[in-house]
Amino acid sequence: MSKSSAKSKSSGAKPKPVQAQTHAFQAETRQVLRLMVHSLYSNKEIFLRELISNASDACDRLRFEALQDESLLEADGELHIEVEFDPGRRLLIVRDNGIGMILDEVLENIGTIARSGTRAFLEQLTGDAGKDASLIGQFGVGFYSSFIVADEVELLTRKAGEAAGEGVRWRSDGGGEFTIEPAEREQRGTEVRLTLKESEQEFLNGWTLRSLIGRYSDHIGFPIRMRAEAKRDNESREAGEWETVNQASALWTLPKSEIKDDAYRAFYKHIGHDMEDPLAWAHNQVEGSQNYTTLLFVPVRAPFDLLLQRDERNGLRLYVRRVFIMDAAPQLLPHYLRFIRGVVDSDDLPLNVSREVLQESELLGKIRAAVVRRSLDLITGLAGDEEKYKGFWKPFGMVLKEGIVEDPSNRERIAPLLRFASTDDESREQNVCLADYISRMREGQDAIYFITAENHRAAAGSPQLEVFRKHGIEVLLMSDRIDEWMMGYFHEYQGKPFRSVAKGRIDLSGITGVGTEAASEPGKEWKARLEQVKTALGERVGEVRISTRLTDSAACLVLDENQMALHMQRLLEQAGQDVPVNPPDLELNPDHPLVRKLFEEGTQERRDELATLVFEQALLAEGGQLDDPAGFVRRVNALLFGAPAGGEPDGEPAGH
Repeated sequence: MSKSSAKSKSSGAKPKPVQAQTHAFQAETRQVLRLMVHSLYSNKEIFLRELISNASDACDRLRFEALQDESLLEADGELHIEVEFDPGRRLLIVRDNGIGMILDEVLENIGTIARSGTRAFLEQLTGDAGKDASLIGQFGVGFYSSFIVADEVELLTRKAGEAAGEGVRWRSDGGGEFTIEPAEREQRGTEVRLTLKESEQEFLNGWTLRSLIGRYSDHIGFPIRMRAEAKRDNESREAGEWETVNQASALWTLPKSEIKDDAYRAFYKHIGHDMEDPLAWAHNQVEGSQNYTTLLFVPVRAPFDLLLQRDERNGLRLYVRRVFIMDAAPQLLPHYLRFIRGVVDSDDLPLNVSREVLQESELLGKIRAAVVRRSLDLITGLAGDEEKYKGFWKPFGMVLKEGIVEDPSNRERIAPLLRFASTDDESREQNVCLADYISRMREGQDAIYFITAENHRAAAGSPQLEVFRKHGIEVLLMSDRIDEWMMGYFHEYQGKPFRSVAKGRIDLSGITGVGTEAASEPGKEWKARLEQVKTALGERVGEVRISTRLTDSAACLVLDENQMALHMQRLLEQAGQDVPVNPPDLELNPDHPLVRKLFEEGTQERRDELATLVFEQALLAEGGQLDDPAGFVRRVNALLFGAPAGGEPDGEPAGH
């Protein structure tokens, strides 16, 4: 028994039905099918590319499995794809002699959309067919595009290494149900049979099919064959002979001078299962002590779950001497470049190498370093076009920031690629690079100032920015969730240290035109007042001091230089993580009416209530949550109407 068949028969697979059984699609799958039938694809001919792409993947997988178990080839090692049509029966067939499937795999991969994130797919639909079509490749539902042109789809398959009686037949008209039954199938692999709609008979024409294959699938590394049609009498080929209709050579192995841009775009759509052209690509062939080729692409948009894919394998296919080894090889790219798609083909890695050996291979480490370097070069090239780079940064910027932490050796190459929002840019977009910020620094300014918050509005509205706005000092506004984590590792750029405006003490006295902003030692009277506030608030705050940050607000919370931002602490607490309890300091603006009122109250109880209210306002300004919202409301009402905080308003509001 072959390895693959032994595995399938010992893995707890469901017993095969003895006769045809009818199953209902998942509710979400039915929704996708309805969308397909109503031409979600803006270009319906894409269905042929999707089916051929699936067939190519099946051949790739068999070629890899056969490296360890040659019997899987069943004495038929010439892997290929066939396209056949019968106008009389409105029948279009795409078949391969690849890996094939067992029953459970058919149920999982065809009967449902098990791994395609269908619910998220449906939630992202806009109703615009052109825009919605671009989501198809991101969610892996390409097979279902068959129902755009077909009244019925039938799939026949047998896994390599299984007996002829172990085949499976799957059939559906796309109406919400499918039937599945055992089938006798001598040939391994998969055959998809489409009974086309009356209106789609253009796809039953040999010239049309050859044209589509040349446009979308010419780069496929396996022969795509069609029956030869009747030729002139002086030609030797007979009608009915199989002939190869694609180039049938791996695109990346061709000289770059022979490859047109359209071929690169078509190849990307094949490996990326994407409807859109790539944003950029780079093709490099290395010869010398190591021989390898890389073909890298940057997509135009991110898959829906990019930020959730940190534990998923990355998007480069590994080949060794044109033999497929694995798709999405994790050893070739770090996590922060997981959006890159493409191919790496080496002449030097041994064909029978295991994944564990690959991870330890010195040569693979060199290839990985080269892939990272070329990926960053590709992104740097995009940065030269401001508008194009905006298109890149919006979907991929947050992921690229992970590289500051994960790849210190390339930090100096990643840093110039980062973009941030800024107090000098009213657009709220992340358009500012660090070099531009430094070029605008005030004379005497020795640090790059920034603030992190849970969203842009919270960052832009933070009271910690008041003194910086007063003196026209630019501050970077960081509101991505990753920013606080990133800045814990990112300490300086071009010799300029980063300083959070929400942490530690602020001294702007060295900046020309600002004047002295250093905190002076408070007098005896103020020391007593600050101590009273500290006593009232207890362990909720660390130190209480006069602020050099505030010009308009009454108070703000300030963290220690090495303390985690409050919004990040809350995020970790919500995730069930233990967060060290280090209370923030409270800074007071002595010129604010509320602070003056705090020290003018006659009773200690009223002073304590107002101290609590000032602290709660500062906490809310940081986006925090109150332990006692009802108490906060009472204190605000008391302040507005002059009533005791614990009771109801008495008489007319104060001042009326």
